[in-house]
Amino acid sequence: MIQTSEFQLIAGPCVIEDEGLVLEVSHELARISKALNIPVVFKASYDKANRSSAESFRGPGIRKGLKILEKVKLRTGLPVLSDVHETSEVEPASEILDILQIPAFLCRQTDLILKASATGKKINVKKGQFMAPWDMKNVVDKVESTGNKNLLITERGTSFGYNNLVVDFRSFMIMREWGYPVIFDATHSIQIPGGNGTSSSGERKFVPNLVRAAVAFGVDGLFIEVHPDPDRALSDGPNMLPLSELEGLLREAIMINNVQRGLEHESL
Repeated sequence: MIQTSEFQLIAGPCVIEDEGLVLEVSHELARISKALNIPVVFKASYDKANRSSAESFRGPGIRKGLKILEKVKLRTGLPVLSDVHETSEVEPASEILDILQIPAFLCRQTDLILKASATGKKINVKKGQFMAPWDMKNVVDKVESTGNKNLLITERGTSFGYNNLVVDFRSFMIMREWGYPVIFDATHSIQIPGGNGTSSSGERKFVPNLVRAAVAFGVDGLFIEVHPDPDRALSDGPNMLPLSELEGLLREAIMINNVQRGLEHESL
């Protein structure tokens, strides 16, 4: 049985809007990491390839985006994560990224998973909205088939009818049974896919309560997209948490996690 890791955070803006924003957010996340003594991974996508509309903002692209993420590593010391969408992206992305993320819509793309896993880098696979938690074991097996056991599994909600997502908290227990850390994506779980017609909407007011509930249920970390001014963000603004609210929420989550871990230890 592979032991789950210490409680951790993956956070950052949905997409790289510009270098200044990325450095602003990453420096604040580095400060929070030290203040709360919690491992933080900086997340921002260099390309949002799975947008609802061809007119949606996608980001600077892989070449420029990776250069910006490299600056984050050098200036803040934080490890960095971004999505890879095609096998051709894996090699250049793995030269910079500490964690390669498989987007939810691509979690069944065998060639992409195998190519990313074969790098030996840590892989974060986001559970598809269309996937039952027990079906993610097939994804785990694909990653393990390359000899890579450096894996995170992220829950981000399940489709419930049209333009709606719900979180089945049983999925945390089910997926943790395989021995890998399970992360809760609090901000995408309250997304309203396609809710604005050509873009997604969201209900960020529910993020804090879902975070508290998920941590109390038992997860190994949180995935929270943040932005200094979400209402002006170029992608996924309605479901991102204001950066100024993150530290307070994390303090609550850490206290709940400490109680939860104590209860888990007593039950062993």
